[in-house]
Amino acid sequence: MKVLKFGGTSVGTVESLRNVKAIVEQCSEPVIVVVSALGGLTDKLIATAKCSIDGTDAYMAEYLAMIDRHHHIITHMVAPEKQPDLRKRVDVILEELGNIYKGLSLIRDLSPRSLDIIVSYGERLSSTIIAEIIEGAKLFDSRSFIKTLRQFDKHVLDTDATLKLIDEHFGSRDWKVAIVPGFISTDANGYVTNLGRGGSDYTAAILAAALDAHTLEIWTDVDGFMTADPRIIADAYVIDKMSFVEAMELCNFGAKVIYPPTIYPVFHKNIPIYIKNTFNPEAPGTCISEYRHPEVDNVIKGVSSINDTSLITVSGKCMAGQSGVNAQILNTMTRQGVDVLLLSQSSSENSTAFAIRGADAERALNALNQEFLPELQTGELNPIEIEMDMATVAIVGENLMHTMTVIDRLFDALGHNGIYVMACAQGTSETNISVVIPMNDCKKTLRVIHDTFFTRV
Repeated sequence: MKVLKFGGTSVGTVESLRNVKAIVEQCSEPVIVVVSALGGLTDKLIATAKCSIDGTDAYMAEYLAMIDRHHHIITHMVAPEKQPDLRKRVDVILEELGNIYKGLSLIRDLSPRSLDIIVSYGERLSSTIIAEIIEGAKLFDSRSFIKTLRQFDKHVLDTDATLKLIDEHFGSRDWKVAIVPGFISTDANGYVTNLGRGGSDYTAAILAAALDAHTLEIWTDVDGFMTADPRIIADAYVIDKMSFVEAMELCNFGAKVIYPPTIYPVFHKNIPIYIKNTFNPEAPGTCISEYRHPEVDNVIKGVSSINDTSLITVSGKCMAGQSGVNAQILNTMTRQGVDVLLLSQSSSENSTAFAIRGADAERALNALNQEFLPELQTGELNPIEIEMDMATVAIVGENLMHTMTVIDRLFDALGHNGIYVMACAQGTSETNISVVIPMNDCKKTLRVIHDTFFTRV
């Protein structure tokens, strides 16, 4: 048994759905097919919800366009004899959605819980339709078996409850093709939640690990992981093989091929992930596994970046030789739900710099000023500094530390091209070297690094 996940671009049009149908129906073994909402629909659901609370019926145009789009798919992809029944079932779901928008327009308020419910309709609609498009498919409702908990103001997987329920729903194996809506879930009280944007990948990985699938296939609109973002680096090329660790590093540093949490469930079960292109199914794609590349391989697998980074520096005389200051910094960020992308400390221990996402900058700075208020008032700490409009760029590959020329070549290339490094760090896993640079230099930095390490002769 294997699990296949198809993203929004793969299920967004009649033409792409024909490819999905062909890919799934040629599988000779049982498969679970996890599907996203129609391409772009989640954004439309959110935008329409925000529009509806202005108290007018301006949202109706977008809502009616959603109805037409789903009806169009049914008309062109579903057998004529199945269309009347399916249209009735889909219209019931669409009517529920319309009633929610109407309610929002009356109360003129959009709560997080309401938004969670609204975005769930994308996957509910697509999975209902696709279950009729694919021959012999059986629809499963992920709200019944993907469970979440609330943690740091986010929905996180309730692993124990989820694994038990997956076994109950799928253990009998009385299906050949199981269709599952990705992304959506429920909490212990039955309220609709979700696994975050990109969460359909995560749904697929959870199912693959829970049911011991031999393979997880992520079908998208690119041929696989690439050495860099092809929109920036024209000569970027597909990476044919990479390790779980390398893939995790690239995802965490901005590569958007798959949702970062996807890798963890299958990594622990050693289930390989294949990144495949729905629009070019013959392409070999990228295989992510426990693979360890031989020495003849390029030790650098890829370069990626996180734009809109902020760099915060905490410095002062109280830091040198004083244990616990870094713990205070990181604990403060944890309480605020702020992810630290990179941390660098001077050898004198007088300062610590760390990078976070720009959206978290104001919240992080306010929290640190409050946390260290006594030290700031006495002058034991200098005013906390923040540099905005930065980018974090990472090169990723296994055993970087054991290839000493990599660091030399990296900083030599950056220096010769006038790129100023504000902070740098190397992961203890020896799989990445990260630098913080001005965001205006991000594209230039990516090109310089790619030319240095990936230019093919």
